[in-house]
Parts: sequence; C-alpha cells; structure tokens
Amino acid sequence: MSRDAQKKLAAEKALEFVEDGSVVGVGTGSTVAFFIDGLARMKSRIEGAVSSSEQSTRQLQSHGIPVFDLNAVGPLKLYVDGADECDPYNRLIKGGGAALTREKIIAAASDRFICIIDEAKQVELLGKFPLPVEVIPMARSHVARAIADMDGLPVWREGVVTDNGNWILDVHNWRIQDPVGLEAKLNQIVGVVANGLFAARPADEVVINGQLRPLRKLT
Repeated sequence: MSRDAQKKLAAEKALEFVEDGSVVGVGTGSTVAFFIDGLARMKSRIEGAVSSSEQSTRQLQSHGIPVFDLNAVGPLKLYVDGADECDPYNRLIKGGGAALTREKIIAAASDRFICIIDEAKQVELLGKFPLPVEVIPMARSHVARAIADMDGLPVWREGVVTDNGNWILDVHNWRIQDPVGLEAKLNQIVGVVANGLFAARPADEVVINGQLRPLRKLT
C-alpha cells in the first residue's frame, strides 16, 4: 500500500471521532491534509475548527469551514494531527512543518489527541528524525551552544520562519532514551519557544492504516 493510501486511511478513521456540533482541533502536514478534505464532507455537522498553522487555515477556509481563535472557544474535545516519529508509547517528534508551537498549544487544550500516521513513522526510539526546536531569532546561537553541550548537533533551518516569526533548529545526533526529561530540559533553555517532543502530553490514540494502534505500557 502506498504511503498516501495509508495516510488517507488514517485520516478517514479519525473522522469517526468528530462529534456533531463541535469545534475540531486541526494539525498540519500531508496526512492532516487528507483529514481536512474529509472534514469538508461533514462541515455542516461541525461548528468549525481551530488550526495549528496558516497552511491548514487556508485549506480549511477553502472548504468553507470556519476557523476560530483558540481563545474564543476554550477547551477542545478533539485534536487530530500527524507526526514525524511515533514511539510505542505514543510519544512523538513533531515540527517538520515548523508548526510545533501551535500544535503543542492545541494538544494541551484538547481532551483527546489522535495522531494519524503511516507505517514509516513508527520507531522504537525517538531521534532518527532531527528534533525541531523553535527559538527566538536573537537566541539562535545561544540555544545552539546549550544544545551542543547536551551532545546534540543543532542545524539552523535557514530560510524558514515560523508562523510566530521565529526560527527552527533541527537537532541531530540524539537517540532519545528519556523523552519527557529531555522535553523539560530543552524548555528551560532561555530563548527556546517550544521543542518538538510531545512526550509530557503524548497522543491519546495513534491511527495507522485505518486502525487504532495498541498502546505499549510503560514499565
């Protein structure tokens, strides 16, 4: 099965969790694009969406789906997003599309976070995909030095400006044994806006090929 076919199956399954009359949290990326297209078929049943990126906002609005500011709607029942990597405990690396900060905010404000991925995104240990870290521009070098002291290899994603007006460092050379601890440690570096580890608040469910994936319990 092609990766696009896998992504579409995952997106279609996530549509089953959308409640009538709700405002849906919507992420960013190629798999989420299929979810948005599916959401368009049921737009009369929902109130609208909260979007994690300008890219997703444009796609939602092109389908006539109202997009709300999170401040105007309060807690959400459902957030649907993809991932760049997903471990067996539903902990994620996200931010390949540079929308990680808004994605984290919406995930934190949602009762249920469903992650939709294709098979290639499954890993035993996070870190093969470079970990994105969003930084205030003037702090780029300071943050990079702090990350280097943690044995990471930060690479500035030149030419990319986030929807928040910030820059991205992609951190290579990490095999992440303690995602929750590393997420917290990175957040303490002055100048870091957010990092792409979704470990303290992982996905509640992961959908692959149209099926909910069994969750491995932490021991």
